[in-house]
Amino acid sequence: MLNPILNKSKILLSLLVVFLSAGYQARAQQNTVKNKDYFTIESYYKVKWGHAAEFINLWKQNHYPLLKKALEKGDIISITASEPKFHSGEETRWDFRVSVVFKTVNLAFEEDLLDMYKKQLFPDSEALKKSEQYRFELLLAHWDIETADDAL
Repeated sequence: MLNPILNKSKILLSLLVVFLSAGYQARAQQNTVKNKDYFTIESYYKVKWGHAAEFINLWKQNHYPLLKKALEKGDIISITASEPKFHSGEETRWDFRVSVVFKTVNLAFEEDLLDMYKKQLFPDSEALKKSEQYRFELLLAHWDIETADDAL
């Protein structure tokens, strides 16, 4: 009667070891994929009351396609956009957040990184300029912060 219990215990222990090692390998692989040269910037936008959806639609129409082109080229590693689920006080309120992971810190601060895509995607540069001017007129505040993805 004791042998079947020991056998089950050995099997459970073996499975536990397999699961733990698989988790460890996945974590090690994830850490290997993380590149210490990557540079993340989060941009926060606080929009005039009632205009958040309009601002986000203009961002998707005008700016996101440019970021996607840089992503396709490999200069940008990832783009994430989000809206808050809950409200906060007026002092801490933001309506839209965009997190962009750049391949290097130099690319993050390269002023003309997206310029070549503007001409390609938006041949009517005046229309883009007016649309972007209006998008920024909807803003009450905008700030960018560098984030550390390897804090843990």
